[in-house]
Amino acid sequence: MTEIPDPLSPEALAGLVATALVRHGAGDAQAAAVGRTVAAAERDGAESHGLFRLPGYVASLRSGKVDGAADPELTSPAPAVLAVDARLGFAPLALELGIPALVERARETGIAALAVRNCFHFAALWPEVEAIAERGLVGLAMTAATPMVAPAGGAKPFFGTNPLAFAFPRADGSVMAFDQASAAMARGDIMIAARDGAAVPEGVGIDPQGRPTTDPAAILAGAQLPFGGYKGASIALMIELLAGAVAGDLFSIEAGAVDNGDGGPPRGGELVIALDPDRFGHGTAWRGGSEAFLEQLLAIEGTRLPGSRRNVRRAQALTQGITLSPVNRAALTDLLA
Repeated sequence: MTEIPDPLSPEALAGLVATALVRHGAGDAQAAAVGRTVAAAERDGAESHGLFRLPGYVASLRSGKVDGAADPELTSPAPAVLAVDARLGFAPLALELGIPALVERARETGIAALAVRNCFHFAALWPEVEAIAERGLVGLAMTAATPMVAPAGGAKPFFGTNPLAFAFPRADGSVMAFDQASAAMARGDIMIAARDGAAVPEGVGIDPQGRPTTDPAAILAGAQLPFGGYKGASIALMIELLAGAVAGDLFSIEAGAVDNGDGGPPRGGELVIALDPDRFGHGTAWRGGSEAFLEQLLAIEGTRLPGSRRNVRRAQALTQGITLSPVNRAALTDLLA
């Protein structure tokens, strides 16, 4: 039996996740990239995108839906456009190939886009935009999923939860980043609430008959709702068109039609955009201006910047290690057996 330390470092957790994936059919490169992604989520306290997702990754390998040995390919269809064909592998390895090239191209052109196609995305989006902002650029990322969210005024799942992530570089070298679904609550958080027998807030979803409910199991059987009604639905629509049509991959309704229901990640695309603020005609003046603006924001009592709690959890994990929940420890132990 593989020994799981308590606590353990993010690097150790990434290695254990990779080992579990290899044992269930993944190649070393795919497994290592997913391991880093899962460990980053656990490190930052993002429970719904960490080890909670590992059984789904494994299920998609066992069912044959995902090619665990896929070798992604990078191309450049236009001067400011890059594309990675993930070749039906997991998204993290494709992103690790594409993001450095995207940053380099954005520094050349001022703005560049990366389309990731034929991938299976199951993770948070902030790792990819953070990787861009850590290099001094501004990052945006978006992806669709399978039908989970009803459009405004409707009662039938049509959109994915369709998250949008944004990251901005700070003068001190840190990064401000947010990653939020266009749904009122992330799917994973609803699933965790159902697992734990907890209610969710009003406005999160409806049951199969279209009635508002706080029962997460009823919402999973019915439909989630967009945040802010038609406003969130409009953002979900935009993401469908950009991460689906423009990126050259499936809409959520199409991904749902071809998914085998194994509980693993859906097939789809992701669009990532990088901007180099230094190339917008005003030199580096944006740095001082943005810092002064953020300082005024934080001077308002009760405010904080997006991602600040995640950064606190990250700092704690890097010094004290990661302590796994009993549920996650049991699941990881089982998959390592």
